[in-house]
Amino acid sequence: MLTLTNPPAESLSVPRRPTRPVQVGSMTIGGNAPVVVQSMINEDTLDIAGSVKAIRALHSIGCELVRVTVPSLAHARALDKIRKTLEDTYQPVPLVADVHHDGMKIALEVARHVDKVRINPGLYVFERRRTTGEYSPEELQGVHRAIREALQPLVETLKEQGKAMRIGVNHGSLAERMLYMYGDTPLGMVESALEFIRICEEMDFHNLVISLKASRVPVMLCAYRLAAQRMGELGMDYPFHLGVTEAGDGEYGRIKSTAGIGTLLAEGIGDTIRVSLTEDPAKEIPVCYSILQALGLRKTMVEYVACPSCGRTMFNLEEVLKEVRAATVHLVGLDIAVMGCIVNGPGEMADADYGYVGKTPGTIALYRGKEEIKRVPQAEGVQHLVQLIKGDGRWVEPK
Repeated sequence: MLTLTNPPAESLSVPRRPTRPVQVGSMTIGGNAPVVVQSMINEDTLDIAGSVKAIRALHSIGCELVRVTVPSLAHARALDKIRKTLEDTYQPVPLVADVHHDGMKIALEVARHVDKVRINPGLYVFERRRTTGEYSPEELQGVHRAIREALQPLVETLKEQGKAMRIGVNHGSLAERMLYMYGDTPLGMVESALEFIRICEEMDFHNLVISLKASRVPVMLCAYRLAAQRMGELGMDYPFHLGVTEAGDGEYGRIKSTAGIGTLLAEGIGDTIRVSLTEDPAKEIPVCYSILQALGLRKTMVEYVACPSCGRTMFNLEEVLKEVRAATVHLVGLDIAVMGCIVNGPGEMADADYGYVGKTPGTIALYRGKEEIKRVPQAEGVQHLVQLIKGDGRWVEPK
């Protein structure tokens, strides 16, 4: 199981948007809870053993919520066996289910077996295509009633069980009515979410998480910022699920996800995240935690501060960093600096717990915070660094 520590709230440079806490199984989304990491399995939910194995694999490396898809009633019923198998052979895992077309019967069944149900407003209620004529107030009221009728059984079931719903708007699947009235725009995404929020509020249901995903980062950023503004004006404090949908794979997929998710988190927007890569879902989790670690929102690894090296560097910085990392990578929560020279090193690493700094050719200085502790031969630097950490009582043996 991944070891996690959470920095104190006062260490954050930007205050997070105030949101209500929404309970999803053993996890809390929003409120003062840490940003929650989630992902989704690729297995067919009818494959009980395969799904259980995939969920366990994700959860064991730090995925705190696991999502599955339920395209049919049979898939929804299979989740009962999946949940029970997890409880009997592993442990309870917070589960989220996606419900799209023909949503009512599937959603009612799946709500019995998972902790949160995700619906897509653009797909949950069928609307006939329309290309001409304005929508009259009577027509809009009719659509509103149809949505409420479709949602009411699910809302009542979730409310009775104390479970949650994600209203998950996708830029690529807005309802025809929203496209006609607002165009293919962030405004249309926000209005789609607000429509479903208002209907849930009419039924006194508030265990809601909201997402407004897009495959283009500028659209995604605009949608979430606009939603935060509009919801603030309306007194709505529902938490946000962040993600750049269909980000792709490889380095660009990671950069694209970080550009969207990281930007909003840095502005204090976001309560749970999913990085969507066209790869094994297990590869999404390290990206999530790297984003959170870089922003000071979670501590899941050692933070290594290292200069890029230049002509003043007193040793092979790339090799030494590898040596330091190999010896200390298990000390989650520590900040360790490896700096090539004394010109900028001591100042730029001042926030680190420990520092390894080139002093003269063949000699390095070890620091505890801003204080130089001793100078040792560079060949013995890593050994003395470990001794210093042990002497301070901050060493743990690697598992």
